[in-house]
Amino acid sequence: MMPVAILAGGLATRLRPLTETIPKALIDINGRPFLDYQLRLLSRKGVTDVVLCVGHCGEQIREYAGDGSNFGLHIQYSFDGPRLLGTAGAIRRALPLLGTRFFVLYGDSYLHCDYGSVERHFLQSGKLGLMSVFLNEGNFDASNVEFARGRILKYNKVEPNPSMRHIDYGLGAFHHTALQDVPLDKACDLVSVYQDLLQRGELAACEMQQRFYEVGSTEGIAELSKFLSKSGIAQEPPECA
Repeated sequence: MMPVAILAGGLATRLRPLTETIPKALIDINGRPFLDYQLRLLSRKGVTDVVLCVGHCGEQIREYAGDGSNFGLHIQYSFDGPRLLGTAGAIRRALPLLGTRFFVLYGDSYLHCDYGSVERHFLQSGKLGLMSVFLNEGNFDASNVEFARGRILKYNKVEPNPSMRHIDYGLGAFHHTALQDVPLDKACDLVSVYQDLLQRGELAACEMQQRFYEVGSTEGIAELSKFLSKSGIAQEPPECA
């Protein structure tokens, strides 16, 4: 399966003061760091290689996850450096570690989906990028995607409109050339990459059926905690000895 780049370098200002001294990836969820759940889920879904794109308190993440062997994964790290590079800038910096094609997963997303199916959809599309979408109807966050007949028509996080009933699910897939024009060592957002691919007709889409969970807000943390407890996942013995 394609490697997964996890975007875990942001400041997580919405969760302050909780994230002033620890990264969002390591916030406590039912007695364990969120990253523990995220990595173990990826391993169960068949992922073998992960690149953690880190910035704020990134050394804490590397100290916790190590080489990934405790999770059944091979983990490498890409550090932003002296300046935060944004989501696209972080991926651009990590390209030498990612190969030709790869997934991109937001660092606060817990996605209980079929990663193999998304990969097949991406490869069959022949496009340079793919965005997974979910019929959100404004329920879990502001819907930001207009999606119809298997295609994304519009994508805008800043100026959503009533025709946008879907939302960016949190999992993308890219050919490395989709990010080759992103400047090195300069902040750039993944939104601009998606919009450029959409304009060029190079953005495939995959509609997901299972809702997403996230830890980017206190409400999201509470919902994920409840889901993990109810599903029994929170009670599973950790793979990290």
